[in-house]
Amino acid sequence: MSISVIAGLGNPGPKYRNTRHNLGYDLIDRLAIQLRSQWKVVPKFEAEIAHANFRDKKLVLVKPLTFMNACSRSLGPILRYWSLSPESLLVLYDDITLEFSRVKLSQNGSSGGHNGIADLQEHLGDHFSRFRIGIGAKPHKEMDLADYVLSHLTKNEQNLLAELAPSYLEHLSLIIDSGTEAAMNIINQRTAT
Repeated sequence: MSISVIAGLGNPGPKYRNTRHNLGYDLIDRLAIQLRSQWKVVPKFEAEIAHANFRDKKLVLVKPLTFMNACSRSLGPILRYWSLSPESLLVLYDDITLEFSRVKLSQNGSSGGHNGIADLQEHLGDHFSRFRIGIGAKPHKEMDLADYVLSHLTKNEQNLLAELAPSYLEHLSLIIDSGTEAAMNIINQRTAT
């Protein structure tokens, strides 16, 4: 099934800008700029929504405003409103199991300890696509996971992600064009270390 809804996960508000947990927001903002789409707050979906055309495909871009751990409260109603199945959803988010800046595309599988993904699995099932951007493991075992994912990116990390953004956007174009399964073979092979 082709992708119709692309959601970037993150937490709303200036306090969370440039944190590790907001990489999904950052990437979907870049996609909206590339597709010349305007964000609009839609209260009934508890989200910012942007409508976009990618070649001949209509896309709904979403930034849930529910905070990470309750993102299904936004994405569930959006899928139901447009009569779409979870298979048409692509979620962009940060992943502590991947080294910093590495990306991986997958369908189903474990949440990897990501509360936003666990929330989606609980309420939507497991059949949605995931574009995961590595933030690396906690620097110290004793560090609280929430403190780590909510920590701000360093200037160097921000610069590296900005440098890699065009290739991430190319990956998203490939997924929209070819579907998740075909794109997985290319993206996961390209980004393997």
